[in-house]
Amino acid sequence: MSSLEALWLGIVQGLTEFLPVSSSGHLVMLQSLLGVEEEGGLLFEVAVHVATLIAIVIFFHRRVSGLVVGALRGQPEAWRYGMKLALGTVPAVVVALLGGERLQLGLESPWLAGSCLLATGAILWTTRTTLPRARLEEPGWGAVLLIGCAQAFAILPGISRSGTTVAAALALGIAPGPAAEFSFLLGIVAITGAAVLMLPQLAQASPDQIASIGIGGAAALVSGLLAIWLFIWLLRRQTFYVFSYYAWTVGALFLAWLVFRGGS
Repeated sequence: MSSLEALWLGIVQGLTEFLPVSSSGHLVMLQSLLGVEEEGGLLFEVAVHVATLIAIVIFFHRRVSGLVVGALRGQPEAWRYGMKLALGTVPAVVVALLGGERLQLGLESPWLAGSCLLATGAILWTTRTTLPRARLEEPGWGAVLLIGCAQAFAILPGISRSGTTVAAALALGIAPGPAAEFSFLLGIVAITGAAVLMLPQLAQASPDQIASIGIGGAAALVSGLLAIWLFIWLLRRQTFYVFSYYAWTVGALFLAWLVFRGGS
């Protein structure tokens, strides 16, 4: 992977991790378009995910520090919210453990990425009706589990994690601000878990891979911060659904390209 390819993939990761258009799907599609077949592509993907994790912590530093300090001081509210984040992560962990190598092969499928991006568009479209009615300030335990199931579904490439979890939260009556906050903080747990699992492979990475990871990570961090701001701004303006048009257009064009190319 060249430095320029790493830069572009990092920018795409940062933007699409938080904008509701699926970062994993875009990485699969962009790698297919660029012809990047380098061994260790999954390692690069997890590495740039870590960069977006840092972006979440920076953007929500007050909320994150408040939860950490509150938990250390034994505040019930902080512990309750932390347990909700843990519960919301369980479905994705179960799916990842049960999926094994078969799931990993599916995550690299360009056809699946394009098809699932069309599904993401449909999911985002539902927010046109659910967003105006959402009023709750924090998800209940049952809602947390359902949002966690939405996150597990978003393991598929092309299914937006942020878009699907926020759409689920809005459908369950959670107000836009709290829905976005819970989705992003839930991402901290999920991304951290994925990064820990990849640490052994990082230790075996070549110098060229390390360089690519550094370039892609820096690009993902900067673009990720911009994407979070735009995500919340659009959510507050109740124009979140407009990303449906993007998801449908890109998904359809990419699938058409695959048909024309005759690729698998």
